[in-house]
Amino acid sequence: MRIASICILYTQDGDLARRVKAFLRTMALVRHVTDPNRMEAALQQNSPAVILMDLRAKECRDLLEQLEQDWSESLVIALGALRSEPLREAEQSGIYAAEDLQLDRHRFQTLVGRAFDHLEIMQENRDLREQSHYGPPAEQPRRSEPVLERAHAPSLPLLRFPRVFRRLDNVEGLLASIVEGVADAAGVTRVGIFSRIRQGDRYRLRAGLRCLPETNEIEYHERDPLVRWFELHGHLVSRANLAHIAAQNQRPLLRRALDSFGAEVMVPLYARGEIIGWLFFGHRITGLPFDYGDLEGLMILAEHVSTVLENALLYEEVTLQKTLAETLLKSIPPGIVAIDEDGIVRWFNPPAEPILGLKATEVLNRPVEAVGRKLAAMLRETLEAKANLPPRQWIEPNTRRSLSVESRRLLDHHTPLGAVAVIHDLTAEENLRQKQDLVDRAAFWTDLAASMSHEIRNPLVAIKTFAQLLPERFDDPEFRKNFNQIVVQEIDRLDKIITQINAFAHPAELKMRPLDIRTPVKRGLELARSKFRVNGDVAVETELPANLPKILGDEGALAEAVAHLVANAAEAVTEQKKPKITLSAKPIHEGGRANAVLVTVQDNGHGIAPEMRGKVFSPFCTTKARGMGLGLPIVKRTVFDHNGRVDIDTSASGTAVSIALPATANGG
Repeated sequence: MRIASICILYTQDGDLARRVKAFLRTMALVRHVTDPNRMEAALQQNSPAVILMDLRAKECRDLLEQLEQDWSESLVIALGALRSEPLREAEQSGIYAAEDLQLDRHRFQTLVGRAFDHLEIMQENRDLREQSHYGPPAEQPRRSEPVLERAHAPSLPLLRFPRVFRRLDNVEGLLASIVEGVADAAGVTRVGIFSRIRQGDRYRLRAGLRCLPETNEIEYHERDPLVRWFELHGHLVSRANLAHIAAQNQRPLLRRALDSFGAEVMVPLYARGEIIGWLFFGHRITGLPFDYGDLEGLMILAEHVSTVLENALLYEEVTLQKTLAETLLKSIPPGIVAIDEDGIVRWFNPPAEPILGLKATEVLNRPVEAVGRKLAAMLRETLEAKANLPPRQWIEPNTRRSLSVESRRLLDHHTPLGAVAVIHDLTAEENLRQKQDLVDRAAFWTDLAASMSHEIRNPLVAIKTFAQLLPERFDDPEFRKNFNQIVVQEIDRLDKIITQINAFAHPAELKMRPLDIRTPVKRGLELARSKFRVNGDVAVETELPANLPKILGDEGALAEAVAHLVANAAEAVTEQKKPKITLSAKPIHEGGRANAVLVTVQDNGHGIAPEMRGKVFSPFCTTKARGMGLGLPIVKRTVFDHNGRVDIDTSASGTAVSIALPATANGG
């Protein structure tokens, strides 16, 4: 198991620190030191290491001399301005390497990688020398002496442990109490606890007594070599017994971890079959080394700490989830009112206060009737209902707000807990809708007036002209004949306009029944030729297969919708040399069955102008010289009444209008 690669970067340049960390992110852990007084402490925790020295940093020259004298096992890479005097001096002093401050990523990563390889070889040589000096590890004799060399019985300090549970409501305080209790029980100068809160978190120092300042910055992820070592071996680590670690290449990893914490012993903490952290201990108060009995005592302490820490982490996670849930319920816009099985209000979030015009203090822990008669009745009904109730809307008497309320039964593994109501304030939306209705209504009447004035004025002008000429030319038989024909024709035209408007404003009641879609489609084509005077010379190709599913619809309404589409298509192709209209129908399949029918009317006209595409379904929107623009609005309303959908695909080569109508279930 390879030791984690560590770089110590000494600089006061924040930008340089960010670049170095970015370049070495996948290669090493970078410990950034800015204070020269903390350099020695960082080396004590992480030596041997690769040291990156910014030659512009204060006291850098003195630090280089100190490193050469006291930390010769570490490798120094100096960073300075290219061809500068400080960089040349550092290079001549015998350091590992000198590099330009304007770092090249690839060159810099290669240099640091070689330095780590060099450190690894040096460590292997030290391990070989150490093994030849000490020889094979001897069996440690077991003792039957007391666990801890204290003046009183060893069990007495352990009896103090239950007291820490009194601070379970404050996890940080609880962990601090654990540390103090462990230090007292073990008789040591330094104690720290590394742990994580939940899966995926990093292990970090959660509580400590007399720990080194740098220890607070150390973090380990779940696949870190030290964590993996604890998972694989599961026993404590003592500095005095490192020579007895069978795997020689693992000793530097453990020695560096002990140095990082300023510890003599590390003991893993386990819960639920996995490592949740570890304890580390400094020197004993007496200054004497730990013997076998002491280490057994530390293991016993660690078992107690594991139990307490597991409970603390569970409590912390539950508290966090509870806090998140409460914050969410307080922050979301809808009002939330929850009651228990007895109809007592147990939750009333802040947004519910302005919606219902009540204070939480007025309704909490009181019968649900305190929140209002309608809401109380709905919640009571929800408690007794076996299925979810549909949403309801009403105007709240206290606040005159328009509300939409949904209620649900609260169950925990089929155990009834109560009911909850989610209250949506629709007042702003309702006001906006009403304003939009007023605007739309005003626009409707404006468009209607403009369209009617345009359509009615032409017949009236013709009638007025003939009426003015009638006294002068009454004796002219030809004039009287023309007068009779034109006036009657224009009056019929006026009647047709009135009929169209009346039909749009007061549509006939639909008579829905199962239909073969081909019937209204064919009837609509005939209606287009007769009613809308579609020229018989326009080629209308039909593609109506026999395997279409039945729909539920009104034959007359659908026929009129098809007629409007064909009439519009005929109008669009009037200027084409070879006008062509295709009227087709096909089934839409989903899940192996036909669940809808698609009727499409396609033409080869010039398409709909871009500025008109967003208005084609608006009443009285038309580009025709004669017409009121009610065709497509009637089509859209008819299709919506049949629970269908209308789509338009238009381009310079033509327009296709498609109507999708749902098929009936089993043809019924």
